[in-house]
Amino acid sequence: TMTIHSEEHIVDVHVRSGVYSSDTIFDYRHGYIATRLFSRNACFIMKIKKDLIPELRQIGRLAFERETMKDVYSPNNVWAQFQAGSSTLGHFKDWLLYGKHIEQLCTGLPLYQ
Repeated sequence: TMTIHSEEHIVDVHVRSGVYSSDTIFDYRHGYIATRLFSRNACFIMKIKKDLIPELRQIGRLAFERETMKDVYSPNNVWAQFQAGSSTLGHFKDWLLYGKHIEQLCTGLPLYQ
């Protein structure tokens, strides 16, 4: 499921698929995406690259198009591949940078950037 909070510039994406379940927050105000993978009990954070990630006003339309036209190829599919590396636990300065929505999603979990 996807929830778009236009006034806060936030998109919440919840994937419920057993071992592949995750929650993702696109925080356009702070410029970061955070994904919490439940199978790994970890949070992955990346900077939004404007040339690769759809804008907030486009993301709802793209989700609608994908749902209604599942068999049609779209060049706007976005995939991210995370590689394991060193992690840290979030500190106060991290949460100022990433924002309160990502803090709520990732507090207490190892953070991978």
